Amino acid sequence: MNEVSPHLAHLNGRPTTSADLAPLAFAGHAHFTAVQIRDGRARGLDLHLERLRSASVELFGRALPEDLVRAHLRTALAAAPAADLSLTATVFSTAGEFTAAEADLALLVRTGPPSTGPGGPLALAAVGHERFLPHIKHVGEVAKTHLLRQAVADGFDDAAFLDRAGRFGEATIWNLAFWDGEAVVWPEAPVLTGTMMGVVRRQLDRIGVEQRTAAITPDDLPALAGAAVMNSWTPGVAVHRIGTTDLPAAPRFLQALHRAYTAEPPTAP
Repeated sequence: MNEVSPHLAHLNGRPTTSADLAPLAFAGHAHFTAVQIRDGRARGLDLHLERLRSASVELFGRALPEDLVRAHLRTALAAAPAADLSLTATVFSTAGEFTAAEADLALLVRTGPPSTGPGGPLALAAVGHERFLPHIKHVGEVAKTHLLRQAVADGFDDAAFLDRAGRFGEATIWNLAFWDGEAVVWPEAPVLTGTMMGVVRRQLDRIGVEQRTAAITPDDLPALAGAAVMNSWTPGVAVHRIGTTDLPAAPRFLQALHRAYTAEPPTAP
C-alpha cells in the first residue's frame, strides 16, 4: 500500500510537479502565512486570510479572491494524510523577481506534520536588526536564520531584535510579549503583528486580562515580571533570559496567554 507523504504541496489547487517548484527554489518576492491545523480547523483563520489579502494588495496591487483562497486551502486539507498538520500558504507573482511586469498571482499551499514549538524556557540574545517591510510576512529573510545561528553559537536559544531606537520589537520568527505583574505589555516598535498575537490580544480583552503597549529597552528588563515569545506554533513559550538579564518565571502570565488562545473558536476554511 502506498503511503501519503506527510509533506504535500499544491499550486493553485492542484498537486505540484517538479516543473512547478523549480522556478520557486530561489524566489524571494512573495509573502505567506503559516497556521497550525487541528481536526481540520484553525484558530484565527480570518486573520490569516486578511494577512494574505492586505500583503498582496501592498506588494502586487491586487489580491486573490477570498473564496478562491479558501477553496485551495480546502483542497490541500482534503489531500493531507491527517487532520492535524502545519500549513503554509504563499502568494507570489508568476512574473517572478526583478521585474515590474504585471502577471497573475499564484497560491502555493504546503502541508506537513503538526508542530507545537519548543518547550522553553528560552534564552534570547539581544541584537540590533530591523526587518524590511516589518508588517509583512515575506520570504527571503536570510538575516533571521543567520542571527538565530549566531545566537545559538553564542550560547542562546534564539535572538530578539532591537530597532535603531534601542527598543525591542520582535524575535526571529516570534512576537515578543512581556508581563509587568498585572498586565501583558506589547513592545512599541515596528513589528509583524502575528496572527497568534492577534488571536491572543482579542481574547485577552474578552477574558478581562489587562494589556498595554510600551517601549521596552534592555534597561527596562529588570523591572519586568516575565517575558514570552509566540508564533503560529504556540501562544506562549517562557523566556528566562534576554541578553545578560535574567527574567523571573511567570506562570500566571503564561496561563493567561494559553487561556486566551483556547478561548478562540476554531473554524474550517
